[in-house]
Amino acid sequence: MDRRAALKTLGIGVSGMIASPFIWAEEAKRPNIVVILSDDQGFGDVSYQAHPAEVYTPHIDALANAGIRMTNGYASAFVCAPTRAGLMTGRYQQRFGFYTASDSRAGMPVDEITLADLLKKAGYRTGVFGKWHLGLTPEYHPNNRGFDEFYGFLGHGAHDYFDLNYKEDQAHNAIYRNKEIINDTGYLTDNLAREAVGFIERNKNDPFFLYLPFNAVHAPMQAPEEDVKQFNTGDSKRDILMGMLKRMDIAVGDVVAALKANGVWENTLIFYFSDNGGARATNANNMPLRGYKQNVYEGGLRVPFLVSWPGHLEAGGVCDEPVICMDILPTVCAAVGIPLPEDRIYDGKNMLPVLQGKTEGALHDALYWDGDSGTWAIREGKWKLTFSRSKKLELYDLDADIGEKNDLANQQPEIVQRLQKKFKAWRSQMAPRIRRPRRNRNRPVQQGAN
Repeated sequence: MDRRAALKTLGIGVSGMIASPFIWAEEAKRPNIVVILSDDQGFGDVSYQAHPAEVYTPHIDALANAGIRMTNGYASAFVCAPTRAGLMTGRYQQRFGFYTASDSRAGMPVDEITLADLLKKAGYRTGVFGKWHLGLTPEYHPNNRGFDEFYGFLGHGAHDYFDLNYKEDQAHNAIYRNKEIINDTGYLTDNLAREAVGFIERNKNDPFFLYLPFNAVHAPMQAPEEDVKQFNTGDSKRDILMGMLKRMDIAVGDVVAALKANGVWENTLIFYFSDNGGARATNANNMPLRGYKQNVYEGGLRVPFLVSWPGHLEAGGVCDEPVICMDILPTVCAAVGIPLPEDRIYDGKNMLPVLQGKTEGALHDALYWDGDSGTWAIREGKWKLTFSRSKKLELYDLDADIGEKNDLANQQPEIVQRLQKKFKAWRSQMAPRIRRPRRNRNRPVQQGAN
């Protein structure tokens, strides 16, 4: 059976198929896909790059050494839920009105096609284990958005790490197994790793998509006491954060170990990144970047970002090309050999040629960020223009000034004007912000629902 015929047997149209250097269907085994998402992780809170002395992430480091480290890897938002929407759709989330964290209460529109939808249609088993944050009511539930399996919570942002029992007044934070609310025990980060490992073991003989969106290291500040005691930074909150980071790093190691133990490591494409920069409130460290989560300086947007695919991508490689989380969907589709739907604009780009050193020129003409709050940014090449609540335009040369210390707006007025015009043109194409549902509809799926 040739590749086009294989697509037809799955009910997938072949017109408009994206170019892919990889063979698919019977000619080669399709890769498994793993996307690991950390929450509020600081750029300096990983030990494979410049970091404070207390930071030690050996398992994440090992993943970096097995693949390619993206030094200019970005989240698509400076808060968590919009980034998750951009990841799942391969599109600027603003195209469907998803601008900020509270838009998760309204939910990601049901006419948006998720990466899980695409892979499930292509015969993949799909599972998500962790923080969903893309809608609370039944139509937005992960099992209705392309995922065969779900363990985790629907949102909003925070979840207690130790108390995993259902509470009527906190229904949005109930722990689900698929569509049933359950009570559980243990430490939540460990549980997510447990569920992910089980999913790998059950599906090792078939292609699978594993999405592992941690809520670590997001507040509340909670970690096992034995882990916290290993740190003595002089800052009790920072010690807890390091304990949380340690547990998440171990969880990443558990997933990689399961891939190897079940014989699928060599055929698994893995992405790891954070949903936004480290948070000031948790004493995260974004060195050498300026700013934190909830602002458009690099510390709010540029994140630890890794891609690993043994045998296809250089181990220990470094890529300086600016990429963004929306690139993951088209990259996966290119690796698997399935087409992108033709009825919508995809802003993400296939990263594989860049990762393999087979392209010249920029992957993106420009990158954009906007939370519909009077704060926005655009990056074009080395230039980055920001506009903050102070109503001030600032221009930075990121090649020379990664810490955004030297505002060049007064020296480069033509660049400021050009980038401002470019941002406004992009923004004019985006949708109005989605409306929240009425309060009495803002309820999760009830216990035992199907």
